Amino acid sequence: MIGWAIEAAHRSGCFDHVIVSTDDAEIAEIARDFDALCPFVRPQNLADDFTPLVPVVRHALTETMAGLGAVDHVCCILPTAPLMRSTDLRDCYDVLQAGRNTYVLPVTSFPYPIQRAVKKLHDGRITMFEPDHYLTRSQDLEEAFHDAGQFYWASTETWMLKDQLFDKDAFGFEIPRSYVQDIDTMEDWHYAEMQFLLLNQLKAATLGHDQEGC
Repeated sequence: MIGWAIEAAHRSGCFDHVIVSTDDAEIAEIARDFDALCPFVRPQNLADDFTPLVPVVRHALTETMAGLGAVDHVCCILPTAPLMRSTDLRDCYDVLQAGRNTYVLPVTSFPYPIQRAVKKLHDGRITMFEPDHYLTRSQDLEEAFHDAGQFYWASTETWMLKDQLFDKDAFGFEIPRSYVQDIDTMEDWHYAEMQFLLLNQLKAATLGHDQEGC
């Protein structure tokens, strides 16, 4: 998974350096095998399961600038997004450069209206989060989006000064749901495998059709 993320970054053509922040020697070795840099070791106080993202990026930025010089823009790429596309990395970078946004990140639509979501009570019964929408048709509800959990673009100044990724000036770049699958559980992994296979089959079929047309 780390290799896929690094390769997507290289293919995008956006970066002077692809740097992996880790406290694990095996991960660092894998990263170097994929032509990424690991010029520092992430400290233990930033390497537990509850560390927020922004402090990790700030540490990486500080270490990188000390060794490689000034940095204008930074993209934090998460390795738990194996369907991430290099074209989306480039397009979001273009949005960041063209606008006055703080953070630019990919988002995708929920497959079902969140206004009709239900929660399970301790005894297994269910209740709606928004009972007022019990009789509202799903097609009449406002579309909702969520963070794709793939990457976050921002200037160095933004990373250093702003703690909130989803502030009022953040820009959500919409991508298809078929390219979004965060990996937290084994079920997520199995879904990602199925999506990956299907997307590659569709790509192969499209290439074959184009060749026949020639």
